[in-house]
Order: sequence, then structure tokens, then C-alpha cells
Amino acid sequence: MTGREDGRIRHPAWVRATHWINAAAFVALAVSGTAILLALPRLFWGETGALDAPAWIALPLPVNLEQTGWGRNIHFLAAWIFVLNGLLYLAWSLATRHLSRRLLPDADQVRPAHIAGTVREHLHLRGPGPTQTRYNVLQKLAYLAVVLVLSPLMLLTGLTMSPGVTTAIPELFDLFGGRQSARTLHFLCASLLVAFLAVHVWQVLANGPAALMRGMTIGRRAPAAEPARRHEREAKR
Repeated sequence: MTGREDGRIRHPAWVRATHWINAAAFVALAVSGTAILLALPRLFWGETGALDAPAWIALPLPVNLEQTGWGRNIHFLAAWIFVLNGLLYLAWSLATRHLSRRLLPDADQVRPAHIAGTVREHLHLRGPGPTQTRYNVLQKLAYLAVVLVLSPLMLLTGLTMSPGVTTAIPELFDLFGGRQSARTLHFLCASLLVAFLAVHVWQVLANGPAALMRGMTIGRRAPAAEPARRHEREAKR
């Protein structure tokens, strides 16, 4: 841990900036994606699908064809903001070793007893509070899944749904088994990201929203975090 991280800075400026850009882009993607989905709220596997065809998953949503136009425009714009911002975050994380230092689980965190204790805390709706100075193992695994698995899958499945892209890169069809398969996987990945967001917001609300929002806006730790950091330093002596 660097001296800067051990001091008053909770999140560096580039983390805060990419976080809020990502948040805004994701909300736009979720809203516009729902508008697009309502044109055909049925999910298929393979290459083709239609309203009167047997669906792999039939969502209990009304058909609405009037929202597709603006939905697609907003979705495509927000998608590229999300992708470019994500690439910037990933590149900066690798360059500064943020990914390895903050998001990779430590040796003590992957012990079964530690993982079980963290799971119990979450099941009892208990969190570490705003004085926590590092992510717990479940948080780290969730962030890694979002950054390295779900987000790339969202990008690739989204590109597979584009006729222009698949004309240039037809191998995407082989990767996902067809355009409708890609659409179904796109929906499932989006649902997991929405679930991640819901848990993320709940954890903020349950563990001192004022202090955590302070850390993700102005970047400074709340004064209440100082005793926890002092206790950690004394324990290391």
C-alpha cells in the first residue's frame, strides 16, 4: 500500500471519474435497453426468433414498438461511452497496479474460514462499515467478474447483434451460436450487472452512505476512518 493510499485519499481522481461516468452510462444503457427489449420481450437460442416462434424465455412484459427508435440511439451512444471509459479504467488499473493491489484477493482472504465469515456477514445483512480500508473477498470477486467477464461479454454479444459487425467478423456467430443466442446472453449479462448494481447500492446505504459517498466524490476518507487505520498500523508493529 502506498503512502498516498494509507493517508486521507480513499479513491484517486481517475477512479472517481471513471466510476461516475460508468454509472451514468450504465443507467442510460439499462433504460434504453429496456425500451429496445419491449419490441420483442422473448428470448431465443440460435439465429432466428419472432413473436410467434417458440421462445427459450418468454418475459412477462408488454410488447411496445414505439420506444425502439430513441432507445437504439441512446443505447449505441451510451454503449461506446461505457466501453471507452471501461478501457481507460482497465488500462490505468494495469499501469498503476490498482487491479492487483486493490482487486485481487489477498492470501488470507482466500482461506475457506475467511470466505465463510464474509458470507455469514452478508447473509446477516452486516457490513464492515465506512471504516473498512480494503475490499472484502466477495467485493473483489464481484468487481473482477464485472470488469473481466460480464463487461467483455456485454460488448461481444452486443457486437454480434449488429449486422454490420457480423458481416465483417462472421466468427462472432460461431462464438455465440447465432444472433438470437447473443441477444439472450446479452440480456442475461445485463441482468447480472443490474443485480450487481442493486447489491452495490444496498451496501453503500447499509455501511455509512455519507462517508462512502464522500470517498467516491471528493476522494477523502471520513474522519471516522482514522481510528481503524491507526489500529491497523499498530497491529502491524
